[in-house]
Amino acid sequence: MTPLSENPFTLGVASGDPLPDSVVLWTRLAPRPHEPGNGLPAEGAITVQWELSEDDAFRRVVRSGTAAAPAADGHTVHLDPCGLEPGRTYWYRFRAERWISPVGRTRTAPRADASVPAARFGLISCQQYDEGYYTALGHLAREDLDAVFFVGDYIYENAIDARAGARNYTEPLPEFYNHWTHTLEDYRQRYALYKSDAELQAAHAAHPWYVTWDDHEVENNYAGDVSQDNDPVDRFRARRAAAYRAYWENMPLRGPQRPSGPDLRLYRRFGYGRLAQFDLLDTRQYRSDQAYGDGWHIPGPESQDPARTITGAAQERWLLDGFRTSTATWNVVAQQVCFSQRKETPGASSRVSMDTWDGYPASRDRVLAGAGRAGVRNLLVLTGDDHTHCAYEVKEDFDDPDSATLGVEFLGTSVSSGFDGQERPEDWETARAANPHLKYYDARRGYVVVSLDPERVRGDFRTVSGVTTPGAPVSTAASFVSEAGAPGLREA
Repeated sequence: MTPLSENPFTLGVASGDPLPDSVVLWTRLAPRPHEPGNGLPAEGAITVQWELSEDDAFRRVVRSGTAAAPAADGHTVHLDPCGLEPGRTYWYRFRAERWISPVGRTRTAPRADASVPAARFGLISCQQYDEGYYTALGHLAREDLDAVFFVGDYIYENAIDARAGARNYTEPLPEFYNHWTHTLEDYRQRYALYKSDAELQAAHAAHPWYVTWDDHEVENNYAGDVSQDNDPVDRFRARRAAAYRAYWENMPLRGPQRPSGPDLRLYRRFGYGRLAQFDLLDTRQYRSDQAYGDGWHIPGPESQDPARTITGAAQERWLLDGFRTSTATWNVVAQQVCFSQRKETPGASSRVSMDTWDGYPASRDRVLAGAGRAGVRNLLVLTGDDHTHCAYEVKEDFDDPDSATLGVEFLGTSVSSGFDGQERPEDWETARAANPHLKYYDARRGYVVVSLDPERVRGDFRTVSGVTTPGAPVSTAASFVSEAGAPGLREA
């Protein structure tokens, strides 16, 4: 077989991290996506042509060129075409020899000083391949959005059997997937499996994405250099290096995000005209180890230690400095795990999750105090991880329902993780009673559409009826609004 005797664009195309004059364009060559090496040479590079156009028929091509897809980068391409028009929709495609990729649609951000009348974004997370179909992503692809926030758990590290778990395939998957990921080849192949899904490809091709990770891109509940299973640090850092490398290769990220061994600076900031500032956080790489283990515990001296951090000191300073210099109407913090307090039961001695910001209350206090000092009036936190839809009011004192509301948090449910889910989880009444700032709670699969304008933010919580069989319809289960300058949630 010559290198490109088969279609190499089996994993689709993607774009991301839009700036006013640029956006990252991505693809990965994989003529045989379910084979180690993807059917391509282990050395060298393949030349790829690319085009960026003002129309989807490519009659008005504004940028074009060639790029290398090196074997050393898993035959991926990361382009950063500059000099584009702000707030403009473009279409792009790639060619390798006689093969042409699917067409992607993308959009640049508005000028820094632009008065943006309105914008719409998707919020998604947690797409475990073997726990359901990506039905929600197919619907997301058809939404009218300016961009998508993906806030963690793009892949999962678990073994996947030949039937692909809940997908129950009749054509078996290769045995290669039936083990946990540890090596660079493991992680590359896991991305190839996920990205072979047509609905994930459609969602990438339809919108530019801002991406950040959570834990499963490496290992469940890891914290900095600490493995969940307390593996030797050097062994875990080697695994983290492999995972970070594969993550960068497979995401629409720029060169500055290329990892150096087990280190990758993923936190970064974007403007969206005068309407919004986006701060994307990394709450995994720099955090202190979870107090009292990874689960739910009653807070105590260990979790309440002021020295504990979920962001690391440098990222925390960067975030607070960004609050101080922001002139945007909305300060949007896109990150991984529940920011608001979530008690398991009513009463002062309730357990909370040590893996969320509840396990790092000093970090949360410092962020909220810094936002207050900076005069941030419109704080919006976008979150994933929990496999539920939640709408929270961010309180000055979560134990006092009458304390000031400092912002709002939209926590989006999973794409597929957790199988079909249910409208009212078993703890629905208890959770609402224990957390009066929790205004909405739903455990079905789906995504959130976040609409921003200078006067308000609106979250439309979309759900699908199930994911263990394909083709479920989508509906809006609930919508909540918060007014600019008067944070708080009301049902729309």
